[in-house]
Formats: sequence, C-alpha cells, structure tokens
Amino acid sequence: MDYKKNVTMDSSGFVLLSDYIPGIVQEIRYYSTYNFVGERVDGYEEPVALMTKEAAPALKTVANEVNVQGYRLKIFDAYRPVKAVRHFVLWGIEDLDLRMKPYFYPDLEKQELFRQGYIASQSSHSRGSTVDLTLLDMRTGKEVDMGSPFDLFSEISHPDSRLVTDEQYENRMFLQNAMTRNGFVPIDCEWWHFTLKDEPYPDIYFEFPNSAEYLRR
Repeated sequence: MDYKKNVTMDSSGFVLLSDYIPGIVQEIRYYSTYNFVGERVDGYEEPVALMTKEAAPALKTVANEVNVQGYRLKIFDAYRPVKAVRHFVLWGIEDLDLRMKPYFYPDLEKQELFRQGYIASQSSHSRGSTVDLTLLDMRTGKEVDMGSPFDLFSEISHPDSRLVTDEQYENRMFLQNAMTRNGFVPIDCEWWHFTLKDEPYPDIYFEFPNSAEYLRR
C-alpha cells in the first residue's frame, strides 16, 4: 500500500462522540501535556473525541451496557490525525527529551516503544474507528482499577498480564468483553485499545485536525 496516496482531509464520515453519546467522559491526553511526549501533540486542536459514523453507534451500545451496571466510558483518545503520528515518530527519532520516561516508559528505551508495538508509524487511530478508553465507576466517580494507567508502556499493561491482581484482571476482562461483544477487537499489548472489527476505512488514513469546529464546516 502507498501510504501517502491513502491520506485524506475528508471528515464527512466522522461524528463528535460527545454529541452521539451523552454523558461520555473525555480526557484527551494528546491535547494536554500529560502524555509520553510531554507536550500537546500536533493535530490536536480541541480536547474532543471523534470517531467514524460506524464506530460511534457500536461504542454507544457499549456505553449503554456499562451504564446499566454502574459505569461510564472514559475516553483518552479516539481519532488521531496522521500529523500526530508523525509527531510521535519524530519524537522517537530526534527528540532527546526524556522527562516523561519515569511515568510512561520507565523500563524501555524510546526505540523499543516502536519495535514492541506500543507506538506505530501508521496508527489504526488515524483510520477513525479505534478508541483508547477505560471505565469510570459512577458510585465513586473514580476510574476503575485496571492495574496500570493509560499509556504505561510495559508488560503489566498487556491485557492478559498476570502481574496484576485478580480483581484488576477481572476489571480488564469486563471492559474487554463489553467491547468485543459489540464488534471491537483488542490488541495484545494495551488493555485500553480497541478497533472496530468491520471498520469502514481499513486502508484510508485521515489528516484533518482533531477538532469539533472542523467537523461542523
């Protein structure tokens, strides 16, 4: 596949998740400075979650299911512009800043993050049907304990890791089962990462900014 030929600015197939799923919680990490790069990532113009018109209803069904059981979905990332992925790659190659290493990749060198699949030079997020998320306990208002925080690049973050407690593992499986039941597929190195199995744009990567304003043009 010629990657460059499959990049587009067309946002017509996308929706704003907060419009589509009332009550969804968003903490868009790459808009903030609290992420593995340590600064706002290129392409994140607003702290919003966008997804394709096919992925959003599937995620809405997940949200409804977990709501009944006392949880809300909390989104860390959804659509990710190609520009943001380029930022990650350049950070990995050229940036000598390691100030976020203790928080996000304490046991790995930068180059290993790519080799081990934690960061991709072509991301499924840029196809619009991938989401990074967790559960929020509606009773306590806190995130459910998954045994490791979002974007901790470590063996302990693998969904099937037994470095976590039985309760933490069960929490991961609760989230994973809710997602897979509704058409999403997990990956083997991040408990928070899911892609719609029948994603509408399996070979197209999007470049438009992560912005509600851009969608409404």
